[in-house]
Amino acid sequence: MTDRLPHEKGFHVSWDQIHRDSRALAWRLDGRGPGDGSWKAIVAITRGGMAPAMIVARELGVRVVDTISVKSYDHDKQSEARVLKAPSADIMGDEGEGILIVDDLVDSGKTLELCRMHYPKAHYATVYAKPAGEPQVDTFITGVSQDTWIFFPWDMALQYVEPYRGRD
Repeated sequence: MTDRLPHEKGFHVSWDQIHRDSRALAWRLDGRGPGDGSWKAIVAITRGGMAPAMIVARELGVRVVDTISVKSYDHDKQSEARVLKAPSADIMGDEGEGILIVDDLVDSGKTLELCRMHYPKAHYATVYAKPAGEPQVDTFITGVSQDTWIFFPWDMALQYVEPYRGRD
């Protein structure tokens, strides 16, 4: 067995796959909003949550979409999470009740933990979840191991990749 860098245990997600998984997330969330089952608005966690949030909003017929920008990484190293841009206070209302907050992935859970401090009544949904972050997310589609690096299509370019077990 060869030693691999953390990003070498990769889970590559295509545009088609993120679209299918985001639609599955929407279907799972359909009718789960408070009261009559609908959501007042969707808030995407930028930048990774923007594509899934767009797809979820389309599938659920939600027209009010905003963003929250949270920085928790410097390059590929995790740092202290902080809010760079908050969603509209008019949209968020009373602690986020009836708001669906969407991200692509929950990893350590630090980003969602910070968001929950500000909006404890919102519903948190991600397409993918790692075990350390699962306690912070209310709904997700696919679980992956903590040591898996997810390659999203917006981060990729076509290039040669070494085989998983190395060279012959």
